[in-house]
Amino acid sequence: MENLDTLIEQVELLIDTEDNTALYDMLEELNISDVKELIDELPEFGPRFIEMLPISRSVHVFRILDFPVQERIIKKLSGAKISELINELPPDDRTSFFSELHGDVVKKMIILLPAEDRKEALALLGYNENSVGRLMTPDYVAVKKHWNVAQVLQHIRRYGVNSETIDVIYVIGDKGELLDDLRIRKVLLAAPETMVSELTDDRLIALNANDPQEEAIEMFRMNNRVALPVTDDQYILLGIVTVDDILWLAKEEYTEDIQKIGGTEALDEPYLDTSIFNLVKKRVGWLAILMIGEMLTATAMGFFEDQIHKATVLALFIPLIISCGGNSGSQASTLIIQAMALGEVTLRDWWRVMRREIISGFLLGVCLGLVGFLRIFVWHMIAPNVYGEHWLMIAGTISISLVFVVLWGSLTGSMLPIILKKLGADPATSSAPFVATLVDVTGLLIYFSFAVLFMRGVLL
Repeated sequence: MENLDTLIEQVELLIDTEDNTALYDMLEELNISDVKELIDELPEFGPRFIEMLPISRSVHVFRILDFPVQERIIKKLSGAKISELINELPPDDRTSFFSELHGDVVKKMIILLPAEDRKEALALLGYNENSVGRLMTPDYVAVKKHWNVAQVLQHIRRYGVNSETIDVIYVIGDKGELLDDLRIRKVLLAAPETMVSELTDDRLIALNANDPQEEAIEMFRMNNRVALPVTDDQYILLGIVTVDDILWLAKEEYTEDIQKIGGTEALDEPYLDTSIFNLVKKRVGWLAILMIGEMLTATAMGFFEDQIHKATVLALFIPLIISCGGNSGSQASTLIIQAMALGEVTLRDWWRVMRREIISGFLLGVCLGLVGFLRIFVWHMIAPNVYGEHWLMIAGTISISLVFVVLWGSLTGSMLPIILKKLGADPATSSAPFVATLVDVTGLLIYFSFAVLFMRGVLL
């Protein structure tokens, strides 16, 4: 942090003294990530930094900026710089940028592209917003099966410079159908006269352009690849997806899920770039739903009003009961949502999950029930008049209630994400606040049902 603060001070000094030559030299020496941090810390000078840098470096900086920052910068750049940036951006990054812009702005941007690139950009934008087709780039190296290694290396030298990566090259047929992929290491170590067909092993992994982007994340995670080919339904090679795009996508998915788990709609922009109005808009819906849910808690308490009036001591433990149930439900919900996101739990595992949560929820309930019993026992020893002569019955009621409330909370929290997934909804929407609210209401019903069962004829 000290290095960044020092860097910012140096840059501000150069800007104040209008020493553009020294500023240019400093920006040239910095890593791309350092320039990004500078733009994040000094947003008003972002367009100036991008304008000063050579196009090769300004493109690399621009492509790793968050979209709101990109949008602010692009509005203040000169027409010539915008044209350079749009033309030099890799197709996948260009598609990602275009997909966030308004339609009329995209039209103006696409006009700046050469005819071939314009056709390519429109084709990529034609895919569903959340499909693999939006992530892919058509810049790859493809070779024929009947070529030898010498021909392959000559082809790579000629066309590899424009490829997104040459770590992997792709073997295609005469009609462009994907046959196999080859690691460059295997090609470099083979004799020049070796045929490509001798190097293939037919262990091909590919994505379909219409696959959901979440499947691409899982495919990369399971297969440890730096790039994967993308085909159409006829298995024609259309492009490739590289791991840097997948890492960026995974970060966005993770951020979105965390926000939903917290009980809010996913933010479209970084927190500090989101307007107060949009923050309120994203949060008010869930808060209103949760408030209505909590009103049911008051309804449940009203149903047992006579019991509370007869034994006011029961009211003392309401916060304890509902918080333990809500906490256990939130824990279970968070664990299952994460496990589903990582592919550790699928819909077919519902019974295994339920069985585990029944056992673990019961054991957790027993532990908390014992703690609750000990708490009442100790307090009774210190102040006997607090719970009166029936303290043991009260302690038993609280303990048994805790066992079943925690069990129910764990079961509810674990099953809701699976049920939502089955219904086609996002499991993350079974957020911790939602589960807690649901368990609050049902927990009270469990608590007062046991109170009536154990205390009828004594306190009730």
